[in-house]
Amino acid sequence: MRAGNLDQAAQNFSAAAKMNPAFAEASFNLGLVRMQQGQYEDAISSFEHSLTLKPRLRGAHLFLGIAHYRRNEYDKAITALKRETEIDPSNAQAFMWLGVSELAKGDAFAATADLDKATELKPHDVDILYHRGRAHMLVSKASYEDMYKADPNSWRVHQVLSQSYADADRVDDAIAECQLAVNARPNEPGLHEELGDLYWRQNQLAKAETEFQSELNADPESTESLYKLGVISLERSKTDAAAELLAQVLKRTPHSADAEYQLGRAQAQMGNVDAAVTNFQAAVTDSGKSDTETLRQSYYQLAQLYRRQQKPEESRAALDSFMRLKQQADAQQSQNLQDKLRRSAQLQQTAPSQ
Repeated sequence: MRAGNLDQAAQNFSAAAKMNPAFAEASFNLGLVRMQQGQYEDAISSFEHSLTLKPRLRGAHLFLGIAHYRRNEYDKAITALKRETEIDPSNAQAFMWLGVSELAKGDAFAATADLDKATELKPHDVDILYHRGRAHMLVSKASYEDMYKADPNSWRVHQVLSQSYADADRVDDAIAECQLAVNARPNEPGLHEELGDLYWRQNQLAKAETEFQSELNADPESTESLYKLGVISLERSKTDAAAELLAQVLKRTPHSADAEYQLGRAQAQMGNVDAAVTNFQAAVTDSGKSDTETLRQSYYQLAQLYRRQQKPEESRAALDSFMRLKQQADAQQSQNLQDKLRRSAQLQQTAPSQ
C-alpha cells in the first residue's frame, strides 16, 4: 500500500482476512485501501466488519466516519466520529472531522465546539485552524443575521456594520455607521473610542481627540482612551496636556512601556531631557525581551538624548541597539512576506483537490 500498488494491497489484505477471519486489522487495512481507491461503500463494509471483531479498534470509527462523509451521509459520519472521540479523546483528527461533518450538515454551533477541541489538541494544524475559523465565521454571521431580524434599527446593528466596514478599509462608511450608533447610545462605553479610532485612521486628529474625551466622560475608568487621548494631544503639540494624561496612565498601569515611551517624547519636546531619558530607559526595561517598535524607538530616542547630555559612549551603545533590532525586524518582515507568498502558492496548488 505504501508503494502505491493499491490493487495488490487489496488482494493481500483480502487474503489475510480470509485466512484469519478474526483478525480485525486485516479488514481495517482493506478499508483504508478501498478509501484510497475511492470505493467508499466497500470501505464502509470493511470498517464495519473490523469493528464487529474489535469494537474499540483505534482509527476504525474515524475512517468509517470519513467514508460516510465522502458519501454525504453526514448523520452516520457524525455517529461514527463521536464514537472515535469517546474511544480516543486525544485524537485531534477525529474532532476535526466531526466538526467538518457537522458543518456539512449545517450545524455550525456544534462544529465550533468540536473544532475548538481539535485546536486545543493540535494548536498549529493549518487544516484544523481553517475549519475552525470557518465555523466561527458562520456562527457570527448567523448571530448578526438574527440581530438584524430582531431589530434592524438597533444601535448594535450600526456598530456591527461599522466594524465590518472598518475591516474592509471602508473607513468613511464605518464612521457613518458608528456615528449612528453613537447618536442612539451616546453614553454607551466603547462607542466613542471606536469612532475616535476611525477618525485617527483618517488622521482627523481633532475629531479623534473629541471622541476620546467623550469616551472618558462616558467611562472615566477607560485607561485605553486616556492613553489614546494623551498620544493624540502629543501629536497635536499639546505637550503639557499630553504629559499630564500619560502620567495618569502610568499611575493606573505602572510599567506600561508604551506610556513610558510616549511620556518620554512629551518630556523631550518640553526640553526636560533628564526626565525624558528616565522614561525612555524605563520603556526599554519594561519592554522585556519582546522586540517591539516601542523598544526600538526608545533606543533611538536615547541615542539622541545621550548626545545632548554629552554622553557619547551611551549614545553609541543605544544607537547600536536600535540598528541591531531594526535589522532583525526588517529580516523578520522579509521572512514573513516570503512565508506568506509560499503559503499562497501552496493553497493555489492544493485548491482543486480540496
